[in-house]
Amino acid sequence: MHKPYLRVLGSFAFAILVASVVTGQTTWKKLPPAGSGDLVAVYFTTSERGFVAGDAGFLAATNNGGQTWTQLPLNVSDNINEIYFRNDNDGYLVAGRKMFITRDGGSTWSETQIFRQNEFKGTTPEFLSIRFADRKRGIVIGSLLRRVRNEDVVVDSLVMRTDDGGETWTRIAMPTKTELFHLDFNGSSHAWIVGDNGMIIASTNSGRTWVKQDSGTTNALYNVDFRDDNEGYAVGEKGTILRTNNGGSTWDRVNASFTENLMRVGFADDRTGWIVGRSGIILLSTDRGVTWQKQDSGITNHLYGLFMSKKYGWAVGAKGVVVGLTR
Repeated sequence: MHKPYLRVLGSFAFAILVASVVTGQTTWKKLPPAGSGDLVAVYFTTSERGFVAGDAGFLAATNNGGQTWTQLPLNVSDNINEIYFRNDNDGYLVAGRKMFITRDGGSTWSETQIFRQNEFKGTTPEFLSIRFADRKRGIVIGSLLRRVRNEDVVVDSLVMRTDDGGETWTRIAMPTKTELFHLDFNGSSHAWIVGDNGMIIASTNSGRTWVKQDSGTTNALYNVDFRDDNEGYAVGEKGTILRTNNGGSTWDRVNASFTENLMRVGFADDRTGWIVGRSGIILLSTDRGVTWQKQDSGITNHLYGLFMSKKYGWAVGAKGVVVGLTR
């Protein structure tokens, strides 16, 4: 099964992480694991209500901030790559070629049709990231795969757009065939996508058309996060951290000595940001991403998912590991 995030990380052994006070009154704390498989997605709608997901269609929910987890039934065996909620009630998740929607805060999920049968002749779609600009307009991204010698090979990028809240979707022409990993919206019009080989593409019309931006790197970029229309960040393999203050017209590489693959970046406020990645690396910035410091947390686990709010944060990784942050 094609696992785009895991294929770049290689095999690894996993150890149980420990809590660590990392700065001032900020503490990362180990929470009870949610299952035993790898977790790649995490999203909280309140400080208590949240969801984690990952390998083989695993989905679990908590109503107490991650102290206990309850697995939710989902009729899918593909890996769940992302969970996203537009508000407390309306949520979406993507797993392989499938998308599921909830209208009741995640209590129940139903599959929705994204594409027509045989629409992608000879290839298989895999969706990796989803975001909504508003109640109606949303985008889902990923790639088209073709089976070659018992291996899934990326043959084209894939971006689909909805104007009716996810009921119907239309494929959008893209200026690249590169595998696309992650999407972020700011407001109702500006959006950015990052992908393999340093790809960054941007839209200023809610995803109707896209243009390439010059990232200055050929390293894969796994995550992008914008604070507003101008200030944004992207992270990726070999310790790559990029920063822009003009909407991506130019991207600057942050000078740092990190070499681990960095999987997620998220900001708690305008100044304070976090990055997680391979070998349990956790990085902290308190100056709008200009500089980043590695936290001495004792974590050796690969971390794949990150969710940040103003007062709370959660990270997830291999073998069901969940870590919580309080400020």
